[in-house]
Amino acid sequence: MKLGLIGTFILCLFFTSEAEAQEVIPTYADYLTDNLYLLHPSMAGASNYNKVRLTARQQWFDVSDAPSLQTLSIHARVGEKIGLGAIVFNDKNGNYSKQGAYATFAYHLLFSRSELDLNQLSFGINAGVIQHSLDQSGFTGFDPVIDGGNTSDKYANMDVGMSYYYLNFFAHLTAKNILLVKRDLFYSNGIAGNLRKYLFSTGYVFSKVNSPWSFEPSVLFQMREQTDEKSIDVNLKAYRNFEIGDLWGGISYRRSFEGAEYTTDGVAVKNQQLQHFTSFVGFEYNQFLFAYTYTHQINSIVISNNGFHQITLGYNFGKNRERYECKCPAIN
Repeated sequence: MKLGLIGTFILCLFFTSEAEAQEVIPTYADYLTDNLYLLHPSMAGASNYNKVRLTARQQWFDVSDAPSLQTLSIHARVGEKIGLGAIVFNDKNGNYSKQGAYATFAYHLLFSRSELDLNQLSFGINAGVIQHSLDQSGFTGFDPVIDGGNTSDKYANMDVGMSYYYLNFFAHLTAKNILLVKRDLFYSNGIAGNLRKYLFSTGYVFSKVNSPWSFEPSVLFQMREQTDEKSIDVNLKAYRNFEIGDLWGGISYRRSFEGAEYTTDGVAVKNQQLQHFTSFVGFEYNQFLFAYTYTHQINSIVISNNGFHQITLGYNFGKNRERYECKCPAIN
């Protein structure tokens, strides 16, 4: 029975934290709420508007010290081809927390026949400093490794990526945390940890002439290099144009390729993959944006059925170029 309880606990941590220790800013559904820059540095300044985005995410309101994440990002076009951006974040999961800041440089190549036809290839690079800490003040019992204080250290890392937009089609490829770093909080033998993760996403916006509706199916594939963990998001997003602004929303399904073994009775060993559905809705009025995201796990073993909640607030400013003649919401 003891083995079953331990297996259940480990499984819950594996699925609900999404291996946060292996990445800096966890990859959630932010990219579906007009916040692609948070995932892809190549999107800094890619739009014809400069953007500010503030997000607040909370998991399991009924669980004490559940994971939470706050991010603030800003990015803008400088001149014809240069994009600049910055991200600050705070990520907390129980006694473990991370804070950090990134600066971004992006370069945009325009292959359009005119300023109205979208054909853009973008490259971007992030450089950041991250501090992570472990608060041991509430730990009980004797262990010579635990000093009862707040242990922390700092390290630096980088992301690189590229994005391509051609009319209604788009694709992104990003390598995150490309540097091997020694994190003294976890490693005392000088071994450098491998945090690299690769993201690939693509999609297409379908629309009819003079129709206020458009639909955007897309996929996001993730792979962590060190553990070879893989997952895929399958998304469908719908847009509706009104005179006072744009309404959009959709659903997303995420599934991991690997499973975790567990037992609840100490005898039968079962296996299940990470699976969850995300629904989201947003509205843009003038230059302001509001979005809400809800994620619900559909695994058999979960810590809570309360789900994950996220709010996104945004502001667009400093229009750089005229709108393109395409259904390309991330750019127009």
